[in-house]
Amino acid sequence: MTTDHPGTTSGSLLDGFSLEMTGKDIPALEAAAPSLPPGTPVNVTFLGNEDLSMRVAAAAAVKRAGLHPVPHISARRLASTGELDSFLKALEQVGSAHHVFTVGGDPAEPMGPFSDSLSLITSGRLEAFGVNKVSIAGYPDGHSGIEVDVLWSVLEAKVAALRERGLEGEVITQFGFDTVPILDWLTTLRDRGISLPVRIGVPGPAGIKRLLGYAGRFGVASSAGIAKRYGLSLGNLLGTAGPEHFVADLARDYQPERHGEIKLHFYTFGGIKATAEWVAAHR
Repeated sequence: MTTDHPGTTSGSLLDGFSLEMTGKDIPALEAAAPSLPPGTPVNVTFLGNEDLSMRVAAAAAVKRAGLHPVPHISARRLASTGELDSFLKALEQVGSAHHVFTVGGDPAEPMGPFSDSLSLITSGRLEAFGVNKVSIAGYPDGHSGIEVDVLWSVLEAKVAALRERGLEGEVITQFGFDTVPILDWLTTLRDRGISLPVRIGVPGPAGIKRLLGYAGRFGVASSAGIAKRYGLSLGNLLGTAGPEHFVADLARDYQPERHGEIKLHFYTFGGIKATAEWVAAHR
C-alpha cells in the first residue's frame, strides 16, 4: 500500500467504492456480486438504446443482490413529465427510487420539458416518488460543450436546490487519468463552499485501446505524458491497464482537511467482474 498522508492508503481509499452498470449487465452483475461488499452502490446508466423496463430490471437486480441501486436519470432524454413519473414509480415499486443520479444527458436538444438536471431537481417530481438522495455530476477535466464558469455556476445552483428541497446530495465526477487536476478541482470546490461528499471517477481495469477510446469520446485529458503516468503503454494498445498508479497517486496527495470527503466511483469499461475483482485484490 502507498501512503504519504497519515491514515490514507491506496487500500483505505477503496473503502465504500461504487461502480456502474448498464441495463444489459444483469448477468455480469450477478457474476460479480460475490466479490462486492454488501451495500456497494451500483449506478444504473440511462442509455438511449435501453428502455425503461431494462433500466428498472437492472435496478431491481442490484437490490436483489444486496447492493445499493443508484438509477441514472438523463434529463434531455425524457419526452415528458409523465415518462419521468412512470420511471420513478416503477423504481419505487422495486424499492430502488430513494437514491438517483441526475445528469443533463447527451442530446443537444431536449426531447421533452427537462433541459438539464437542475430542472429535474427543482421539478418536485423526485420527492413525490420517495427520492431522498441525489447524486450530481462534476467535471474536473472540464466539459467540451460547457464553459468552466458555467460548469461552476450550474453546480452551485444544483447544490443550493438540493439544500432548499431537503435532499441529501453527493457529487460524482467524470473519470480521469490524472490526479493533479482532480485535486485542484476539489480544492476549488471546497473554496467555493461546497462540502458535499465527492466520488472520484476512475476507469476500471480494461484494454488500453478501449480506455483511450472512451477518453477521446468523453473529452478526458489523455496526453502521452498523462497516459504514461497512469500506466498506459501507447506502444502496446493490445495490452490492459488498471488504476493502481492513479489510486496510489491520489492516496499520496489527498489531504482530507483540504479536499474534503472523497470515495471512488469506477467506470467499468472492462466489465463489472474485472473491476470488482481488481478492487478486492487491492483493498
